[in-house]
Amino acid sequence: MAENFTILVGTIGQGMNVSGDSGETWTKIRSPIPSESNIRALRTYPDNPHRIIAGSDGLGLFRSDDNGINWETLDSPIGDQQIWSVAVDSRNSDTIFAGTRPEGFRSRDGGKTWDKLSMGVTKECPIGTPRTTNIVVDPRDSNTIWAGIEVDGVYKSLNGGDSWVHMPDLGPDPFHGDIHGMAVTDAGVYCTSPFGLATSKDEGESWDYHYFPKFNQDDVRSYCRGMIVKPDNPDVMFVGNGDFIPGVIGCVQKTIDGGKNWAPVELPVMPNSVVYWLANNPQIPNVVAAATIFGYVYISTDGGDKWIKLDKEFGEIRSIAVTPN
Repeated sequence: MAENFTILVGTIGQGMNVSGDSGETWTKIRSPIPSESNIRALRTYPDNPHRIIAGSDGLGLFRSDDNGINWETLDSPIGDQQIWSVAVDSRNSDTIFAGTRPEGFRSRDGGKTWDKLSMGVTKECPIGTPRTTNIVVDPRDSNTIWAGIEVDGVYKSLNGGDSWVHMPDLGPDPFHGDIHGMAVTDAGVYCTSPFGLATSKDEGESWDYHYFPKFNQDDVRSYCRGMIVKPDNPDVMFVGNGDFIPGVIGCVQKTIDGGKNWAPVELPVMPNSVVYWLANNPQIPNVVAAATIFGYVYISTDGGDKWIKLDKEFGEIRSIAVTPN
């Protein structure tokens, strides 16, 4: 691979793992992130690609300013809650969001102080306490914040997170609103769920579903997890897909026409489970990373056309990020 970049992999039970040479060699972080911790959320800063924030199970938030080599603990009132998502405002990186189980928190001073978000999320759902799997600061207007809830649909704030509205149901089944991945572009709002990819062209008021092909005839549905949009071409999007959760087979679905048509990319090794999460970075727009839930990591350096599978394998992966060196 010509381009040299850093890959960060957050796992269940194996903490944070960092490669500064595009996946050739790896370092396990041991302090202050414990080596056997759970890291469910990773986000690079929009104004500093070498700065990364990570969310954990029960240990709060961590931040690195040097591509993941050294980390600090951010003081927060999150306590022993699981952190399922993190977001940073692209217009003001002092504004940070953490999605927890349930609801979430916001800081407007870079993580020094925090406000609890009162979204109005239903207290219980089919999986117990709902999880805020995605928080997205709208790239068109940073006062608009989107939150995807597992299992309670989509919430939206028009005042930076002070108050929230529960958007209309994404479909007739509660699991149509079991939100796993989320993205916002000029063209629409996108969410993934166990059913597929939901698209809204009217700011979340109504939704159309795209159902990916089933992997096996007897499958209930074609399950979807994370999604990303190519930073320099929003018509190109990727969705992590699989037979079920955790699944025994998966793929990366790609569109080059804004979601009108989708096709799986050609991976060199068949995924061993659903493709759980994906990552890219505006500073290296042609680098795409994808991870299965059971530890495979795939990399493309040409915008998602050709892929390699890294030799290194992990136990269970929940989050992944890439940064330029």
